[in-house]
Amino acid sequence: MDTKNRILEEAKRLGGMIKTVDVTALLGVSRQYASILIAGLVSGGKLVKVGSTRGARYALPEFAISHLDIFPSQFTKIYRNAALEEHKVLDEVESRFPIVVNQPENVRSIFTYAFSEMLNNAIEHSESEKVSVEVSVREKRLTFIINDFGVGVFRNIMRQRHLTSELEAIQDLLKGKTTTMPKSHSGEGIFFTSKVVDAFVLESYGYRLTVDNRAEDIFLEELKGKGNRKQGTRVTCTLSTDTKSHLNDVFRRYANLDDESDYGFDKTEILVKLYAVGGVHISRSQARRILSGLEKFRFIVFDFDKVSVIGQAFADEIFRVFHEKHPDIRLEATNMNDAVRFMVERVEGNNPRSQDIFMK
Repeated sequence: MDTKNRILEEAKRLGGMIKTVDVTALLGVSRQYASILIAGLVSGGKLVKVGSTRGARYALPEFAISHLDIFPSQFTKIYRNAALEEHKVLDEVESRFPIVVNQPENVRSIFTYAFSEMLNNAIEHSESEKVSVEVSVREKRLTFIINDFGVGVFRNIMRQRHLTSELEAIQDLLKGKTTTMPKSHSGEGIFFTSKVVDAFVLESYGYRLTVDNRAEDIFLEELKGKGNRKQGTRVTCTLSTDTKSHLNDVFRRYANLDDESDYGFDKTEILVKLYAVGGVHISRSQARRILSGLEKFRFIVFDFDKVSVIGQAFADEIFRVFHEKHPDIRLEATNMNDAVRFMVERVEGNNPRSQDIFMK
């Protein structure tokens, strides 16, 4: 039996866990050499490290999975953002916090995707020297927080896309396909991450964007006071560990109009209330602000939830002018009250392609 297998057999004999001192006694080697042997078993997935420094113990994977109480309730670490790679960080999280690995396949797939996308954003876009990571599981809620101290996501988009305010940057971000690195990124990461988790919170320099998928609503707050102005960007994602959702369900919702479509990411939803000026949607310029960048999609849903009234010019710009310029794009209006529906139907009557507008 080779040396490493002897260590694993000894771990079994000891009930599933082993210490460095046990290995030195078993093999008659120095503590330093025993640590090297154990490190090889950990990197190969044969042992799982529990604890740190001289008090560390090493568990067989099957023992670790059935005794999750031996691990802390969260993983926290600050990384230097130099040649940092998200997959290596994810490997470390999973090896030191195996409760994540023990989640159902659908939960783990959502976590892996969302965590990797948000960490990649911090690594490549933030210009931050450090990035902190926190992952926790409490009361059937899996949460991760990625925190950087850089330029700020909203300010970065505003700068790169020559927008006039952080509010405009947030509005563009919610449409999807928004990226400050178009040559290397599709801009889908934040959009899809905000859809796959239960709650998605993005904070940066006095603004907090919350996407609550359980309540099916989006909230935007401007945080007053110095203490509320987060330097850089903090993203917090929360997911129920007993959710029935799957990553593929969300991808299918926003990709491919039908089985024969090959557009890929071709659908977006616009929550019209977020584009209000003084709570009113009246002018063509407001409508044009909403429509900016939407020509990249093939299916656009305009959600009028909590919008009390719209102007004729506003409706005309979206449901006639834009539609005539982009005849291949399918439009849908949903959650309209009677006043909004009246104005959309009035414009629809003047649109020769009104059969391509769907109303709910």
